[in-house]
Amino acid sequence: MPPPVRFFTINAVLAKHDGLRRTAAGPVEIASTGAATRPEIGSDAPQGPAVATPSDEPFGLMTFRAPEGLLWVKWRGIQGAMASERTSITRCNEDDARCSAPERSFVAMKRLAAAAADERTRAEIVNRAVNQSVRYVGDDQQHGLPDVWSPPLQTLRTGLGDCEDYAIAKYALLLAAGTAETDLKLLLVRDLAVRQDHAVLAVRIDGKWFVLDNRRATLLEGRDLQSFMPLFAIDHRGVNLFAAPYAERPHHESESDLAPAAEADIGGGRDPGRPLLL
Repeated sequence: MPPPVRFFTINAVLAKHDGLRRTAAGPVEIASTGAATRPEIGSDAPQGPAVATPSDEPFGLMTFRAPEGLLWVKWRGIQGAMASERTSITRCNEDDARCSAPERSFVAMKRLAAAAADERTRAEIVNRAVNQSVRYVGDDQQHGLPDVWSPPLQTLRTGLGDCEDYAIAKYALLLAAGTAETDLKLLLVRDLAVRQDHAVLAVRIDGKWFVLDNRRATLLEGRDLQSFMPLFAIDHRGVNLFAAPYAERPHHESESDLAPAAEADIGGGRDPGRPLLL
């Protein structure tokens, strides 16, 4: 005989959203078989149709904080490395005689960008300068390891890097040139046109997001981005997931290269039955 149906009752539900406190007046009963009964719930919220709140994030999508994991480790490591590099960059900016070659290159690009007439021109200068200063090389070839993120001066020192390294260097340069950190986001995406994972930098200019790509000299927007499936947005606050159907979200290569449990993912496709590693 099938087991008896069990019900779990929540007598009161308190939720707080955007400063509004709502209290459930009656029970909500959910059967263990998946059936549910929905008695009327009283609320002090005004009644009316739900209205979607527009997002000011790239692609117009909402984001939420990603769970702690490999991407957090990588980004915190890069943030620490960039903070250390800023000391020598500041010293170089004050005295050219104390510059190393990559520091001199960084300061020259920063000065050129900072003198731009407007934010868009500044972004275009940085995009072209980094694209011309770095030759694309995969991490396996350059480091013998998958998905290594390098800080800006290291990338300029070697003149080599992959898409994450381009985006990180552009992030640091625009920040140094005066762009607000709230207007910069490193984006991890799946490029559906070539079926590859990719990283780019997004900069907000006059309320609109533009993308700096190592494969293009011009800024991307609108229709140029239709082949991108957004996965992660990374900025001064940390790592955020784009709000999308989680079960259908592709597994980005940057999520699993350091985890023993993800070794099977490095050389091939992910088992769809396994949980995604963040």
